[in-house]
Amino acid sequence: QVHLVESGGGLVQSGGSLRLSCEGTGNIYRINNMAWYRQAPGKERDLVATIQRGGETHYVDSVKDRFTISRDNAKNTVYLQMNNLKLEDTAVYLCFAEIQVSANYEYDYWGQGTQVTVSS
Repeated sequence: QVHLVESGGGLVQSGGSLRLSCEGTGNIYRINNMAWYRQAPGKERDLVATIQRGGETHYVDSVKDRFTISRDNAKNTVYLQMNNLKLEDTAVYLCFAEIQVSANYEYDYWGQGTQVTVSS
């Protein structure tokens, strides 16, 4: 079985920083695209940032110049460095990955989510 295990969420004051981590565990042949999403109470799940296996990144406008997504392919891990956090960044943050369990089979996986709360 394959799992994505997140860590690093918590409570932080506005303007502060947090670093999220998400590690893939289990029967992993290769991890392709990885991403972070977030979901605030009563709202839909929204994309935050993506990173391809080769390192190409994409950010939504609301987090550009504040958040940085990175990955360590040897550790099957993706990170999200969040700086200058704002009240509106409060949400459950979820990790997503396209994972090959063999050379011919790829599936989508989600982490369980980690709460990020920004206070004034």
